Amino acid sequence: MGKFQNILKSLRATKGLTQDELSKQLNISRSTIGMYEKGAREPDFETLELIADYFNVDTDYLLGRTTKTTYIPSPALRKGVSINVLGRVAAGIPIDAIEEVIDTEEITEEMAKTGEFFGLKIKGNSMEPRIYENDVVIVRQQNDAESGDVVIATINGDEATCKRLRKYRDGIELISNNPSYEPMFFSNEEILSKPVRIIGKVVELRGKF
Repeated sequence: MGKFQNILKSLRATKGLTQDELSKQLNISRSTIGMYEKGAREPDFETLELIADYFNVDTDYLLGRTTKTTYIPSPALRKGVSINVLGRVAAGIPIDAIEEVIDTEEITEEMAKTGEFFGLKIKGNSMEPRIYENDVVIVRQQNDAESGDVVIATINGDEATCKRLRKYRDGIELISNNPSYEPMFFSNEEILSKPVRIIGKVVELRGKF
């Protein structure tokens, strides 16, 4: 977690904040901020996301997994590669074969070289306050993801849903940001029988205002 402690220090310094000032902004105790920066304590996923939101960076950036702050609202688009934005993703249909294209978005050429991407318009409020209805998320197509990632998944042949993934030895949990929605746990057997399939990882959020 050494990278996290140094990145947090750097972000705090960039904003010109003391540990005490940052603790008040995040509603986290100053001693906890101090332990994070000493590497004596690790934040849980919820706290990591809170810190990422405050500094407008990706959680992967906070953890030192990437040098790019990709998971932030991007109202001003750069010129690059155009990708389709879908209104829905149905289970069992290849992304390229889906005809319900409602818009397009642009991603950088550099990002486009790392995989296949599509945009998805969010329906409902299950991922608020991080992701709102009608926001567009940029999704990299992949059939697996790390615990803590926000993914697009299909369950039991239904339309795809956007949820946070948490992995366990005996199964997975798909979690909404909105506490009004209960987490959905699926055993390893249910993952195969329903089935539950990950079709992509959310790498960027494009808020619609």
